[in-house]
Amino acid sequence: MTQRFTLRPYQQDATRAVLDGRRRGVRRMLVALPTGAGKTVIFSELARMARQPVLVLAHRTELVQQAAEKLGRALGDPALVAVEQGSLRAATGVKAVVASIRSLHTRRLERLRADWDFGLVIYDECHHAAADDNKRVLAELGCFEPGWTGTLLGFTATPNRADGLGLEDVFEEIIYTRDLHQMIEDRYLVPLRGFRIQTAADLEGVRPAGRDLDVESLEQAVDIEERNALVARAIQELARDRRTIAFCVTVAHATHLAKALAALGVPSGIVHGKLKAEDRAMVLQAFREERIQVLTNVGVLTEGFDDPAVSCIAMARPTRSEALYAQCVGRGTRLSAGKRDCLVLDFVDLSDLELVSLPSLAGMPNDLDLEGRELGEVRESWHQLLFDYPGFEFEAGSITLAEIQARAKAFDPLSMEVDPEIRAISGNGWESLGVAGLALHLFRSRRAAGEGRLTTIEVLARGRGADKWHVLIDGRKVAGFSRVAEAVEATDFEVHRMGKVALVTALPEAAWRSEPVPADLAARLADLRRPRRATSWGEAVRLLGFEAHARKRRA
Repeated sequence: MTQRFTLRPYQQDATRAVLDGRRRGVRRMLVALPTGAGKTVIFSELARMARQPVLVLAHRTELVQQAAEKLGRALGDPALVAVEQGSLRAATGVKAVVASIRSLHTRRLERLRADWDFGLVIYDECHHAAADDNKRVLAELGCFEPGWTGTLLGFTATPNRADGLGLEDVFEEIIYTRDLHQMIEDRYLVPLRGFRIQTAADLEGVRPAGRDLDVESLEQAVDIEERNALVARAIQELARDRRTIAFCVTVAHATHLAKALAALGVPSGIVHGKLKAEDRAMVLQAFREERIQVLTNVGVLTEGFDDPAVSCIAMARPTRSEALYAQCVGRGTRLSAGKRDCLVLDFVDLSDLELVSLPSLAGMPNDLDLEGRELGEVRESWHQLLFDYPGFEFEAGSITLAEIQARAKAFDPLSMEVDPEIRAISGNGWESLGVAGLALHLFRSRRAAGEGRLTTIEVLARGRGADKWHVLIDGRKVAGFSRVAEAVEATDFEVHRMGKVALVTALPEAAWRSEPVPADLAARLADLRRPRRATSWGEAVRLLGFEAHARKRRA
């Protein structure tokens, strides 16, 4: 008998979530967990609990072999698991069949269904499920039939696909999820550190393709001698003795980068999809035995590669795909004896494209330079900065957290100017809310000094197309426009219809704006997370408006 796994708390939670989902009648469900979270351990436990035969679908030979090995451990006997792939045929009588989905043509599926009544179909790396042929396999297994009594359970680290195809047509519900940052905080994955290395390569001619980039034009832009030499030097100097995986665009790019590394005396090897299985195994073995320090690869190591000692990821391949980037970085997040963290090297080219980087993976600006600092630490400081300085914005371009913090401390929302176009078409006292939009304050009826109820009119960027700019009066939407200028003109017209008091109090020089701050507004300013003081009524309402919209963005 083989030893069973001990499930971590979140793996137990995921198992319970799947069982609860099935009791609720969900037949096609998805579990989203980052690379290194032990997805195979979870589905092996569910396979052990299953009363009917289990079918596991995988895409790569490595994934098929890993799943078969772990299922054998979970079931207590490797003989209870069989592989269906290429020339291999699963013998009847086993409890679990692990199949390469590419091997499952219609006749083969008919034989499998005739020999086994699968009650649980597990799809590993199921973000591929939306592709036509993969959906065909699921359909021929009966997964979409109204009367099907089985369960389809997908596992992935990246439920978003690079080609934009959604998984909602395949799965009914994401039954359990846990993100990368939670896993790192709970110490199930190692912390990430990052450096941003600027190159002189120009991506101007690179064409978008789906949600990523056209491979041919990308190769032409980045597979150049100077850039490969820079990447190699950065790996040598920053990774030092770390075992490193470098992600490249094409086989030629991987080959040229490996040569640049060899020229610096850094032992390297190449892995790609066209490499023979035995040759690939030899290279990977040399890498595990540390005879090779850097693996340059194309696509092969983004999934199914399990080497916990990898502690540096070099992103020599620019990408717009968050899913692809997360898969690449995930190769270095697993725990390993003596491993403290994983270093990520982002090689940044000249480009106006919105490319993914380590900071953007954590919801921060993609051009933020971590300077080797830990991602979680910078992320915490970034969120605190957004909380402390509502309305603060900074110009795009490479910048460090320290520079952002220094600018934020000097930032005063009262100094933000309204777009000159708005000033040209309106004589009213419009105020900037930064990225949120504009605000105008006025009174509709006569009032005593320091008293009266203000009316707030806002023009906010909340929609799309013809309804992009919403006009709100005291929080209630009254109209929508395609351009901010149209919204301002329409609002000014309505102010005229409100009467003389509204017309006078909407002006920038209106007397009420310079009056002392009413006591209730002063108290609200003092109660802010970052307490503020205002010298006039006009300043007080403007500061409170900034804070209100900053809270909405944070939420």
